[in-house]
Amino acid sequence: MQLQEIRKILKSKSNLKAKKSTQKFVPTVKKQYGVKMAVLNEIVKKVQASDFELIAKLWKSGVFEERILASKILGKIGNVDSDKALKLIKKFGQEISDWVVCDTLATQGVRKIIKFKQKEIFKISKKFIKSKNLWQRRFALVLLINFIKDKRWKKEIEEILSEVKNEKEYYVKKAEIWLRSQLKN
Repeated sequence: MQLQEIRKILKSKSNLKAKKSTQKFVPTVKKQYGVKMAVLNEIVKKVQASDFELIAKLWKSGVFEERILASKILGKIGNVDSDKALKLIKKFGQEISDWVVCDTLATQGVRKIIKFKQKEIFKISKKFIKSKNLWQRRFALVLLINFIKDKRWKKEIEEILSEVKNEKEYYVKKAEIWLRSQLKN
Protein backbone atom coordinates (compact mmCIF):
# COMPACT_ATOMS: atom_id res chain seq x y z
CA MET A 1 0.00 0.00 0.00
CA GLN A 2 1.40 3.36 -1.03
CA LEU A 3 1.07 6.74 0.67
CA GLN A 4 -1.21 8.13 -2.07
CA GLU A 5 -3.56 5.15 -1.72
CA ILE A 6 -3.69 5.56 2.07
CA ARG A 7 -4.45 9.27 1.77
CA LYS A 8 -7.16 8.58 -0.78
CA ILE A 9 -8.84 6.17 1.66
CA LEU A 10 -8.48 8.62 4.56
CA LYS A 11 -10.06 11.43 2.54
CA SER A 12 -12.92 9.24 1.33
CA LYS A 13 -13.67 7.88 4.82
CA SER A 14 -13.46 11.20 6.65
CA ASN A 15 -16.60 12.65 8.18
CA LEU A 16 -17.58 15.57 10.35
CA LYS A 17 -18.93 13.42 13.20
CA ALA A 18 -15.59 11.57 13.59
CA LYS A 19 -13.71 14.87 13.34
CA LYS A 20 -15.79 16.48 16.10
CA SER A 21 -15.41 13.39 18.28
CA THR A 22 -11.62 13.49 17.94
CA GLN A 23 -11.57 17.23 18.70
CA LYS A 24 -13.60 16.58 21.85
CA PHE A 25 -11.42 13.76 23.22
CA VAL A 26 -8.08 14.95 21.83
CA PRO A 27 -8.26 18.74 22.07
CA THR A 28 -4.61 19.27 21.09
CA VAL A 29 -5.09 17.82 17.58
CA LYS A 30 -4.36 20.44 14.96
CA LYS A 31 -4.45 18.55 11.65
CA GLN A 32 -6.82 15.68 11.01
CA TYR A 33 -9.06 13.99 8.48
CA GLY A 34 -11.82 12.89 10.83
CA VAL A 35 -11.61 9.12 10.34
CA LYS A 36 -12.75 6.42 12.74
CA MET A 37 -10.16 4.15 14.34
CA ALA A 38 -11.73 1.10 12.68
CA VAL A 39 -10.77 2.52 9.28
CA LEU A 40 -7.19 3.01 10.45
CA ASN A 41 -7.04 -0.56 11.72
CA GLU A 42 -8.26 -1.84 8.33
CA ILE A 43 -5.51 0.13 6.57
CA VAL A 44 -2.88 -1.36 8.89
CA LYS A 45 -4.08 -4.87 8.02
CA LYS A 46 -3.57 -4.12 4.33
CA VAL A 47 0.05 -3.00 4.73
CA GLN A 48 2.17 -6.00 3.73
CA ALA A 49 5.69 -4.76 3.12
CA SER A 50 8.21 -3.69 5.71
CA ASP A 51 8.18 -0.12 4.49
CA PHE A 52 9.96 2.07 7.02
CA GLU A 53 9.98 4.88 4.45
CA LEU A 54 6.17 4.82 4.36
CA ILE A 55 6.11 5.01 8.16
CA ALA A 56 8.44 8.03 8.14
CA LYS A 57 6.33 9.80 5.49
CA LEU A 58 3.12 9.18 7.39
CA TRP A 59 4.65 10.55 10.57
CA LYS A 60 6.20 13.57 8.88
CA SER A 61 2.82 14.78 7.63
CA GLY A 62 1.86 15.73 11.19
CA VAL A 63 -1.74 14.66 10.53
CA PHE A 64 -3.34 12.89 13.48
CA GLU A 65 -4.56 9.78 11.62
CA GLU A 66 -1.34 9.43 9.63
CA ARG A 67 0.72 9.51 12.83
CA ILE A 68 -1.49 6.85 14.37
CA LEU A 69 -1.04 4.76 11.23
CA ALA A 70 2.73 5.26 11.39
CA SER A 71 2.75 4.05 15.00
CA LYS A 72 0.54 1.03 14.33
CA ILE A 73 2.43 -0.02 11.19
CA LEU A 74 5.72 0.35 13.05
CA GLY A 75 4.32 -1.98 15.71
CA LYS A 76 3.37 -4.47 13.02
CA ILE A 77 6.74 -4.58 11.20
CA GLY A 78 9.26 -3.34 13.77
CA ASN A 79 10.89 -6.73 14.24
CA VAL A 80 11.99 -6.77 10.59
CA ASP A 81 14.69 -4.26 11.58
CA SER A 82 14.52 -3.55 15.31
CA ASP A 83 17.39 -1.03 15.16
CA LYS A 84 15.61 1.02 12.50
CA ALA A 85 12.35 0.75 14.44
CA LEU A 86 14.05 1.95 17.63
CA LYS A 87 15.57 4.90 15.78
CA LEU A 88 12.12 5.93 14.54
CA ILE A 89 10.61 5.54 18.01
CA LYS A 90 13.25 7.87 19.47
CA LYS A 91 12.67 10.43 16.71
CA PHE A 92 8.88 10.24 16.86
CA GLY A 93 8.93 10.45 20.66
CA GLN A 94 10.39 13.94 20.35
CA GLU A 95 7.57 15.11 18.07
CA ILE A 96 4.42 13.95 19.88
CA SER A 97 1.68 16.53 20.36
CA ASP A 98 -1.31 14.62 21.75
CA TRP A 99 -2.11 11.80 24.13
CA VAL A 100 -3.58 9.34 21.58
CA VAL A 101 -0.55 9.34 19.30
CA CYS A 102 1.67 9.22 22.38
CA ASP A 103 -0.05 6.17 23.81
CA THR A 104 -0.29 4.41 20.44
CA LEU A 105 3.41 4.85 19.75
CA ALA A 106 4.41 3.90 23.32
CA THR A 107 2.36 0.70 23.38
CA GLN A 108 1.57 -0.52 19.87
CA GLY A 109 4.55 1.10 18.15
CA VAL A 110 7.08 -0.80 20.25
CA ARG A 111 5.15 -4.08 20.36
CA LYS A 112 7.41 -6.11 18.02
CA ILE A 113 10.73 -4.88 19.43
CA ILE A 114 10.05 -4.80 23.14
CA LYS A 115 11.61 -8.24 23.73
CA PHE A 116 14.82 -7.32 21.89
CA LYS A 117 15.23 -3.73 23.00
CA GLN A 118 14.21 -3.60 26.66
CA LYS A 119 17.30 -1.74 27.87
CA GLU A 120 17.08 0.73 25.00
CA ILE A 121 13.41 1.43 25.71
CA PHE A 122 14.24 2.10 29.36
CA LYS A 123 17.03 4.42 28.25
CA ILE A 124 14.53 6.40 26.15
CA SER A 125 12.14 6.56 29.10
CA LYS A 126 14.87 7.77 31.46
CA LYS A 127 15.86 10.49 29.01
CA PHE A 128 12.36 11.69 28.16
CA ILE A 129 11.09 11.74 31.76
CA LYS A 130 13.43 14.69 32.38
CA SER A 131 12.13 16.66 29.39
CA LYS A 132 10.37 19.99 29.74
CA ASN A 133 7.96 18.78 27.06
CA LEU A 134 4.88 17.27 28.67
CA TRP A 135 4.31 14.80 25.80
CA GLN A 136 7.83 13.42 26.13
CA ARG A 137 7.27 12.91 29.86
CA ARG A 138 3.97 11.17 29.18
CA PHE A 139 5.66 9.04 26.49
CA ALA A 140 8.37 8.07 29.00
CA LEU A 141 5.72 6.81 31.42
CA VAL A 142 3.49 5.04 28.91
CA LEU A 143 6.50 3.17 27.50
CA LEU A 144 6.83 1.55 30.92
CA ILE A 145 3.35 -0.02 30.67
CA ASN A 146 5.05 -2.62 28.46
CA PHE A 147 7.12 -3.83 31.43
CA ILE A 148 4.47 -4.02 34.16
CA LYS A 149 4.06 -7.81 34.03
CA ASP A 150 7.80 -8.41 34.37
CA LYS A 151 8.62 -7.92 38.05
CA ARG A 152 12.35 -7.60 37.25
CA TRP A 153 11.68 -4.04 36.09
CA LYS A 154 9.63 -2.87 39.08
CA LYS A 155 12.49 -1.01 40.78
CA GLU A 156 13.48 0.83 37.59
CA ILE A 157 9.86 1.73 36.88
CA GLU A 158 9.50 3.14 40.39
CA GLU A 159 12.71 5.16 39.95
CA ILE A 160 11.39 6.73 36.77
CA LEU A 161 8.02 7.37 38.43
CA SER A 162 9.79 9.23 41.24
CA GLU A 163 10.80 11.85 38.65
CA VAL A 164 7.16 12.93 38.29
CA LYS A 165 5.94 12.66 41.88
CA ASN A 166 5.11 16.40 41.91
CA GLU A 167 3.84 16.54 38.33
CA LYS A 168 1.21 19.18 37.59
CA GLU A 169 0.53 18.62 33.87
CA TYR A 170 -2.81 16.85 33.44
CA TYR A 171 -1.77 14.40 30.71
CA VAL A 172 1.43 13.40 32.47
CA LYS A 173 -0.37 13.02 35.79
CA LYS A 174 -2.97 10.74 34.13
CA ALA A 175 -0.17 8.54 32.75
CA GLU A 176 1.47 8.43 36.18
CA ILE A 177 -1.80 7.34 37.80
CA TRP A 178 -2.32 4.71 35.07
CA LEU A 179 1.17 3.31 35.53
CA ARG A 180 0.93 3.27 39.33
CA SER A 181 -2.41 1.45 39.19
CA GLN A 182 -0.90 -1.17 36.88
CA LEU A 183 2.04 -1.65 39.23
CA LYS A 184 -0.30 -2.59 42.06
CA ASN A 185 -1.86 -5.49 40.11
